[in-house]
Amino acid sequence: MRFAQPPLLAGVAAIALACAAGQALAADPAPEITRPAATPQAVGVVHTLRQIPEACARIEGAFTGDSAEPYRYAVVRTRPNCQPRARFVDAAKAQPSEAAGWVFNDLLRVPSVECPSQQAVVRVWRKPVDQTVELDGQGQSRIYIEEAKRAAAAGTIAAIPMYAAEMGVEGKACSR
Repeated sequence: MRFAQPPLLAGVAAIALACAAGQALAADPAPEITRPAATPQAVGVVHTLRQIPEACARIEGAFTGDSAEPYRYAVVRTRPNCQPRARFVDAAKAQPSEAAGWVFNDLLRVPSVECPSQQAVVRVWRKPVDQTVELDGQGQSRIYIEEAKRAAAAGTIAAIPMYAAEMGVEGKACSR
């Protein structure tokens, strides 16, 4: 038999959860992309969080049911023949921040079906680069092989945009 929570306790719990989420959001800058929380996901169900076509990557995640590591995510390549125009890098190594030239791109929240008080939170960062292309006298962008080889040998290849993702779990863990 299940007992209903008194309305006051349920209200206090909801306010506490909202305050905790509000504190986490207050620390984040406003993301470029604003979206609602994702559909609640069950334990063991792998789901796509976000696709980044220019990096030929997809971020996948799943709740594990393990209290030590309740959520796991991975960045996977979308297609073997895709030619990336951006790189996906490890957030722990890149340490993305606005001060370092990164842009807070997206905030993804995924609630758990089994534990509604807990949600996975993935923060996606983007580091843009100036990709203005010089046009020749005919207004065309051209790449000359010999010039490209010399630039590669000299280590002066143009930078490409980068993406990084940080994952965390927020909220109270449920007992099993």
